[in-house]
Amino acid sequence: MSATVDYDKALYDEIRLKNELAVDGINFEPDIFKDLELGTKYAETVQALFAMEREFHAEYIFPSCIVTPKGKYLLPILWNRNSLYKLTYEDGRYLIRRGHKVVLENVSFLRRPAYYGKKTSDGTEMRTVAQDVGHGNIYVAYSNECALKDKGLDCLFCNINATKAVYAEKNHINWKTADQIAETVKEAYKEGFDKVTISGGFIPERREVDYYIDVAEAIMDATGLEDFNGTACVGAPLDFSVFEKYKEAGYSTIATNMEIWNEGIFNVICPGKKEYCGGRQNWLNALEEEVNVFGRHKVRSTFVAGIEPKQSLLEGFEYLTEKGVIVLPSQWFVNAGSGLEGCRTPEPDWHWDVFEKTVALWRKEGITWDELRGATAEPFTVAHDLFRLYEGVTVGI
Repeated sequence: MSATVDYDKALYDEIRLKNELAVDGINFEPDIFKDLELGTKYAETVQALFAMEREFHAEYIFPSCIVTPKGKYLLPILWNRNSLYKLTYEDGRYLIRRGHKVVLENVSFLRRPAYYGKKTSDGTEMRTVAQDVGHGNIYVAYSNECALKDKGLDCLFCNINATKAVYAEKNHINWKTADQIAETVKEAYKEGFDKVTISGGFIPERREVDYYIDVAEAIMDATGLEDFNGTACVGAPLDFSVFEKYKEAGYSTIATNMEIWNEGIFNVICPGKKEYCGGRQNWLNALEEEVNVFGRHKVRSTFVAGIEPKQSLLEGFEYLTEKGVIVLPSQWFVNAGSGLEGCRTPEPDWHWDVFEKTVALWRKEGITWDELRGATAEPFTVAHDLFRLYEGVTVGI
């Protein structure tokens, strides 16, 4: 583990505030962005997979991310009319208040990448194909629906199918072809992006591997890159021989998201993953085999932090980290349209403790920022920010 460097306390405090805002969301008038140059200067939210929202707002367009003034930390816009934190526009600037106290001044927003304004050869808007998730990473949701819906076995925290019902037609979000993805990745990489994650809901009849191979080949043909720094985010298969196929296709990392560690809670919260992916033990076996194929720190598993007891979650994190898996706590924000809509996530301090302990595990394991960014789809979580602060890593947004 690297020695702790001296860090700016103001940056630490900004990350702590970001943690609170990620739990509580932000209250604001929905027309507050009417004069912001959304869709030209600043990036708009594209609900391509999961809408991280307590309530849907198809009639309003919000920015994709707040950018904090000191650390330039990214915070997705999580609209909550009941939050004690309020975003206001005063004297030509945006700021965040809690009651009468200003807690964040000079708030800005994520700049819109140039490729958002371009189209693929078949006329598809590239912004609907791949989203800018910060620090050089783009995220492709090839499928904006999950086949588990038809079986009544959706993960209870997930709102992928509800998101599609509200936003897909309005925002022209559709299934992505390999060529659409390749053309978009090419334009994004020309602009300076250098990391892509391919993900989506469960495909009927589980044909992921053939599709992922087609996508990898198309990206390499379009970009001329043999190593395009891609992550294949897949469910746990019953046939582990497919992992070699993903690697041979050109993916440098792979992700299989368990979501929940405790077996009993896993079975209740993720019934489809239990029923169609061999159960929890098969997910564990799959992650270990992925490490065998791709190598240590080349495999990621994300967990929805806040549903199961903290002790259980951290036990899982320690176990998988020792196996060479990069674990990532995803702060549970209770989404509209999910099976758990109306529930509450734990308090900010609960999440903060999970993030601190996760970062300590990463550092003890000797994980580097390049490995962390390379294995995780969205490198802007509180844990990512804390890791960079403690390791003295400076990167652009």
